[in-house]
Order: sequence, then C-alpha cells, then structure tokens
Amino acid sequence: MALSDENHRDGDRSSRARPLIVVMGVSGVGKTTIARLLADRLGLPYAEADDFHPAANIAKMSAGIPLDDADREPWLRALAGWLRERGEAGTGGVVTCSALKRRYRDLLREGCPAAFFLHLDGSRGLVAGRIALRTGHFMPPSLLDSQYALLEPLQPDERGAVLELGGHTPHELVESAVTLLRPVNGDLD
Repeated sequence: MALSDENHRDGDRSSRARPLIVVMGVSGVGKTTIARLLADRLGLPYAEADDFHPAANIAKMSAGIPLDDADREPWLRALAGWLRERGEAGTGGVVTCSALKRRYRDLLREGCPAAFFLHLDGSRGLVAGRIALRTGHFMPPSLLDSQYALLEPLQPDERGAVLELGGHTPHELVESAVTLLRPVNGDLD
C-alpha cells in the first residue's frame, strides 16, 4: 500500500472536507464491493460507474469490443459531474471507475480536483479467477488483457493510494483504505 507524498500537505482544503473517493482498477478487482463497503463505513453517498455508461458502451463491451477514448469521454465527464456535485454539497462520495489511464483520472480531476484515487491492484491470475466466477455482468473475461494493457499506475503527483488485494478480505481492505485516507481527510470515524 502506497500513499503519494502529495497527500500529506497540511492545511490542504481536502483535509477538512468529506472525502471524494474514486475506487479504481481493472474489471474484477472488486471495485463495487470495496466502494459500497467504504461508502457505508464512512457514511458517504455511493455511485456505480457502470450505471453512467450509455447503452452503446454496454452493447460494445458485451460484444467483447473494448471501449475507445471517444466512448469513455462522456462517461468520465458524467462521473466527474457526480463527484463535483457531491463536493459542492459537502457530502463527499465514493464512486467506482476503472480510471485506467492518467488522462482519464485527469479528466475526473477537472470536474473534482479533490478526488482521491484508491487503486485496487491484484495479479492477473487472481482477477481472472474472480471474473470467471462472476455472473450477470456485461464485461467479458476476454477484455481483461486489454484493461491491463491500458493500466497506467498512479503517479507520485496524483492524490491516491494503491491497495494490494493479496489474501485480504473486503473488510480488511476497507479498513486499510480508511487508514490511508486519514492523513488526507483527517478523522473519518
């Protein structure tokens, strides 16, 4: 688990505000599970990024065709708007989003500069096994390689942290996330 030094600045406005968290990573890492638990743990609104995809994106992914940047842009702008609204309302919030590329995260930050990216990371084998067990999701296992190919890790100047899945339970990961968020957002309990 790594936390960018950028997140330790004292007096930063975000340290006094309710957190705005993007739970990110490739499909199958457990974004939805962790984001829901984290939102519940912190008493924050929650949104699932998949709900923001237009029907054309879902149809494309269901057919095994990776989205391109033109497909993603309106989706990312809608997510950035959701985060911005939560920030303006002072409620904070947790949203899932693959946010695989730096430019996607930059677009989210355009709408919400205070966004904190919590990158769930796991081995390809672990994630592929999870996807194989998943039912009722439009993202086919065949697109996992394309997601790993796109993934650009968080950079030191990005507000965020990496949580390694390893053998940790979802509840352990959430408590680790809360610990990582404390220097950024103060007392979260």
